[in-house]
Amino acid sequence: MSPSLIAEFLLLAALWGASFLFMRVGAAELGALPTAGLRVALASLFLLPVFLVRGVWADFRLRARPILFVGLLNSGIPFALFAFAVLHIPTGLSSILNATVPLTGALVAWVWLNDRPSGSRMLGLAIGFMGVTLLVVGKTGFAPVPGSTSPMLTLLAMGACLLATLCYGIAASFTKRHLAGAHPLATAAGSQLGATLGLCLPTLWLWPDRALSGTAWAAMAAVALLCTSLAYILFFRIIAQAGPSKALTVTFMVPVFALGYGSLFLSETITPWMLVCGLVILAGTALSTGLVSLRRT
Repeated sequence: MSPSLIAEFLLLAALWGASFLFMRVGAAELGALPTAGLRVALASLFLLPVFLVRGVWADFRLRARPILFVGLLNSGIPFALFAFAVLHIPTGLSSILNATVPLTGALVAWVWLNDRPSGSRMLGLAIGFMGVTLLVVGKTGFAPVPGSTSPMLTLLAMGACLLATLCYGIAASFTKRHLAGAHPLATAAGSQLGATLGLCLPTLWLWPDRALSGTAWAAMAAVALLCTSLAYILFFRIIAQAGPSKALTVTFMVPVFALGYGSLFLSETITPWMLVCGLVILAGTALSTGLVSLRRT
């Protein structure tokens, strides 16, 4: 990749890594559902100008229903699940579980699209899920978020992360089947609109009675503008220039930034068990997606 593309790649990883930090700050005052609802609503506003790009609005009108639906599946529901998760487990741990997205994507494509993986990719699926299992079984190997010491809440939060990655995997296969050839900007902006419509009522219903602090508003503006709107544009640029396989590897870098942010700004503990399990998950993901293959010599 060119130096400029590498810079965009690292910027995208840094932005997506920061999303867990910003969600934690916002959700502490808003709660999970309003955090997700406000995030996608602000992202929709920031992305509205892309409809002025030639061909984007026409393509969105042609594919409005599947685009709006995939927005709820690819943004609305996962954002709410991660916003809940970061209230009960460290943001770095959430990002490690998020790194299983390509893993669940490969599994869903196998089941739904009959995209049967090769031998090395099947081995990768097994290794990746083994890493997740070890991480869950060793849940006592990390310090929980202050104020959330319940083992049940910890398990629910980890389950929410994995359910979110499943949503991403289903959304990827849905997009491949129903939105092939769609303009990337139409999908990016339209999907945020779909997520906003889906979360509008629960967001208003659960909106807190007390006024939000300036810190919470700043965190929500940052996660919407930087980690959602700008990140989507960068992601589609990388796909266009380097292809989906290389773009997918950004998932491996996100936990590095998220762990650093959590340690620096939230004083979260990074345990050896988290790092070992994270490496197992990433190794399995690399194999399951075909980024690394085992060949006989």
